Amino acid sequence: MKKKRDLILSVILLIVLFGLSWLLNSEMDSYVRRIANLCMIYAIIGLSMNVTNGFAGQFSLGQAGFMAIGAYVVGIFTVPVAARATVFYAVPMNPAIAGIQLPVWAALLGGGLLAALVAFLIGAPILRLKGDYLAIATLGFSEIIRIVITNASSITNGALGIKDIPTLNDARYIFLATAIAFVFIAALINSSYGRAFKAIREDEIAAEAMGINLYKHKCLAFMISAFFAGVGGGLYAMLLGTVDPKNFLFTLTYNFLLIIVLGGMGSITGSMFGAIIVTAGLEYLRIFDEPLELFGMNIPLFRPGLRMVIFSVLLMVCVLFWRHGIMGTKELTWDRIAQFCKNPLAVFKRKGAAK
Repeated sequence: MKKKRDLILSVILLIVLFGLSWLLNSEMDSYVRRIANLCMIYAIIGLSMNVTNGFAGQFSLGQAGFMAIGAYVVGIFTVPVAARATVFYAVPMNPAIAGIQLPVWAALLGGGLLAALVAFLIGAPILRLKGDYLAIATLGFSEIIRIVITNASSITNGALGIKDIPTLNDARYIFLATAIAFVFIAALINSSYGRAFKAIREDEIAAEAMGINLYKHKCLAFMISAFFAGVGGGLYAMLLGTVDPKNFLFTLTYNFLLIIVLGGMGSITGSMFGAIIVTAGLEYLRIFDEPLELFGMNIPLFRPGLRMVIFSVLLMVCVLFWRHGIMGTKELTWDRIAQFCKNPLAVFKRKGAAK
């Protein structure tokens, strides 16, 4: 009975949120839509990183590379064939793919699948590593992917990047992609595979003793993470309308690491909260980078770079009060929402609620 109630409420919530995305798309200006869409795209990529880092307990830093694969597949195969000569003007496009144009949904799936395939190929040697060694290896492969993209000029247009990508600043479609990603990963985490991921995260030796195939489940988590990072990268490319190798420097991965650490490593809803706080927070704090004038006097404190100082202070406050992130390893369930409505102060009294 309880599961049926939760399912009905979740479906109603998705319908309401889709209605809000429709309203956002029709009533808000392009700037607000762009920020909201970026929040949702970053939520997909942050959640994909959480599959490996939060649920499976493997410290991977390769999201920027998988994003680049998805973004470039979308860029290569969605640019109109008639416009490709003006994009690949330095080095002609490879004849094998010059005449292929795919629908947006097919290019997104293709980018995700190619990213998953690359994750499978590089996962074989590196997933036997642990901790910092795995992080360094995945970070290295992410840079290798970017360098390959930079030098494969007849396919990726090299350092010039790809422009004239069909833009998608439509909150409805991006919301649907986000909802599908979250529903799929929620179902995965609540399945036997998700329980195996958590067992590996807690104790690999005990998990192996219970009959869990460590390599199989680590590789599966790595491939699923790469797939959704590729899909998110494709959406990112369509939001920008252009892709460039410099868009996918290894520093981009740290944004998603910040999202999952702030939201909670091992929390699906925490990934969404972290994406909203980091993406929208950094954007709306830009007011502190602009000069402020009061009574005809300039306030010298307001200058470029102040927003990063303020954001860093806010992050430190969050870390001090929520050491394991806002949600920790917990989820925002309907029961928790009901408890909060009955007694809001109880949430703040429990210091270990997010552990």
